[in-house]
Amino acid sequence: MELDFIYVSSIIVAILFVSIAVFQLLLSLGYPLGEFAMGGYYKVLPKKLRIASVVNALILFFMGFVFLKHTNVLIGLDFLSTNILVWISTIFLGLNTVANLLSRSKKERFVMTPLSGFTFILCLVISLS
Repeated sequence: MELDFIYVSSIIVAILFVSIAVFQLLLSLGYPLGEFAMGGYYKVLPKKLRIASVVNALILFFMGFVFLKHTNVLIGLDFLSTNILVWISTIFLGLNTVANLLSRSKKERFVMTPLSGFTFILCLVISLS
């Protein structure tokens, strides 16, 4: 039963990572969603932060892939050791959750904090399994 929960959790984590990656791509394209990210200082992100959003999106897509690989939802690519990557992602999400909680932006605090917190908890459960 535990394996089933971990398997499903990794799929949920991957979906959340892809969703946040799409959000980051929208930020990079100039959509006025900046109040939900990066401190909420800008409605539309300036060019340097748009580039950072593209990088964030790529990292998030990769993190989703790593969790799916780690839990054997995706098979193959056996050269990729996921243990350390899963822990790095989990620790990053924990720190990200704290940063969102401390954000000056109410929108970031009330939307992104629960999202990253929930994802962090699932990642932690997966990492400990």
